[in-house]
Amino acid sequence: MGALALLAFATACGDNGGGAAPAATTAAPAAPQPTGAAPTGAAATPGAPAPAGANAAAWAKWNLTPLAPAPAPPADKPVKLERTGPVPVFSEVKTTDKVVFITIDDGAEKDPKFVEMLTDLKVPISMFLTKDIVKNDYGYFKPLQALGNHIQNHTVDHPVMSKLPADKQKSEVCDDQAALTQQYGTAPLLFRPPFGDGANTPMLNTSVQQCGPRAIVLWRESMQIHDMQYQAADKKLKPGDIILAHFRGPKELKGATMTQMFGDLLARIQEQGFSVARLEDYIQAPAS
Repeated sequence: MGALALLAFATACGDNGGGAAPAATTAAPAAPQPTGAAPTGAAATPGAPAPAGANAAAWAKWNLTPLAPAPAPPADKPVKLERTGPVPVFSEVKTTDKVVFITIDDGAEKDPKFVEMLTDLKVPISMFLTKDIVKNDYGYFKPLQALGNHIQNHTVDHPVMSKLPADKQKSEVCDDQAALTQQYGTAPLLFRPPFGDGANTPMLNTSVQQCGPRAIVLWRESMQIHDMQYQAADKKLKPGDIILAHFRGPKELKGATMTQMFGDLLARIQEQGFSVARLEDYIQAPAS
């Protein structure tokens, strides 16, 4: 598939036109954790929050009000992954913390202003990257990784996985795993199939097991341009929800920029009284 065709195909990634992912199993619950502090600062690296004044100035630069900081990551991780066997599929994390998790897919838009924004705001994200979309500029994502954000697996060229035979499914996962490990120095722990397609099929689960990731991650909400599409009928965030967004620019966002879309996402999260936590802080990787 050519590069332009691939990027056009990937703009529909995740929502399948309706914002819903396939049904997923739910991660095991954890013991209740204390709620976050008052909304006087941005979601920050645990244990090293910036002064409230500095936070407010950084957020004002982007015409935003600081989010309440997320609570410290739970010592007892709600999601515990095993080294071998079938991998779990989940779209939310069981927690009483009033937090949600932002995941951003594909990697088509490489706006330097977004790197600047994340550097200022320190909002945690998880990046699910597609090899053929990011290979023209692997370096763009390294400053985002340096902020503590993890890079995860999203296939080589963004196919509809259920339409592929087993050997092609495996190469899609394994080849992306190898490329991202080589470029970023850490093997992805998590995998997301494009469109969420095939997530609950034994064939894809086997391919993921063979290639290294130890969980398949879906989502509960999908960010569009100014607001989210919800799977829940009440159209409200719940503690532990995983939110899907994309690296997109004005062409896909009807003139809006990546930073404007992300700012609107943060505003929608804040309106409902949530903080943003790092997904990987709620996941226990297999023992080495």
